[in-house]
Amino acid sequence: MSNPDMMDEPTEARVTEPAGAPSFYRVKLISSSETQIFKASLDKLVLGDKVIVDGKYGRDLGRILGSVYGVSPAKAADYPEIIREASEKDLSRWEENKIKEDEAIRVCREKVAARGLDMKLVAAHYLLDEPKILFFFTAEARVDFRELVKDLVSIFRIRIELRQIGVRDESRILGGMAVCGRTYCCHGLTDKLRSVSIKMVKEQNLSLNSMKISGPCGRLLCCLSYEYDFYHEIKKQVPSEGARISYSNSEYRVTEVNVLSRTVRMQSSEGRMITAGFENFKRREDQNNRWTLVDYESSDE
Repeated sequence: MSNPDMMDEPTEARVTEPAGAPSFYRVKLISSSETQIFKASLDKLVLGDKVIVDGKYGRDLGRILGSVYGVSPAKAADYPEIIREASEKDLSRWEENKIKEDEAIRVCREKVAARGLDMKLVAAHYLLDEPKILFFFTAEARVDFRELVKDLVSIFRIRIELRQIGVRDESRILGGMAVCGRTYCCHGLTDKLRSVSIKMVKEQNLSLNSMKISGPCGRLLCCLSYEYDFYHEIKKQVPSEGARISYSNSEYRVTEVNVLSRTVRMQSSEGRMITAGFENFKRREDQNNRWTLVDYESSDE
């Protein structure tokens, strides 16, 4: 259920929009916690306003997260629309649908078990402005659910749509408490599911213990990407681990770069250890462009 990359993201910089141009807002779809940019010709909307949007599954309820500026007029037509502000009737129907969704997912699980299908049902969702139920599920492989759909249509007498999603999407829909004690990033914080790699873990000198760096979904923690760019840029200012540096007639190898303490630890071939601050390193202005220590007073460990 990740958002399609239809276009480049517009900048968040505030600019003057042409008179009569539609306004653009980042909206969070409440049913799935996905966020997307929508356009609107309505009066000014503010943070927290509930709106009915023309989402990718149909018309649904969303919440305004803020305004977006700098959208190219040539790309404006590519963005989906905010249909209207949510009325009391819309919100009342939403609450009624939540009760009906609990029953729908119970019935669907019974039918999945009866058919012996290898799939895990995650959530059910009634759309607001059209007679349709969405069922979201995870599975290790493709599932032939055609007979299941027939079963559900015969019971609910409305349009049924089943959508296979990934485990990260499952966490985003269901929410929960992360290891940090706060709500899952994918559910309550992030705009979209960014890719996270082991490279980000290593760059931040974190443990490679999978239990410590994985979320409840079994994938790498979303928050590992938050400070990666910072660590990556800071480490460009000093020698990398494994680099060789000459000092006091000995050659030292960098064994640790600590961004938080802004120190670099090095070890000589004789086993001596020294620790220097980031400010003590400078590149030589020569052909090799190697690192050297400057203004450093030895304090062997």
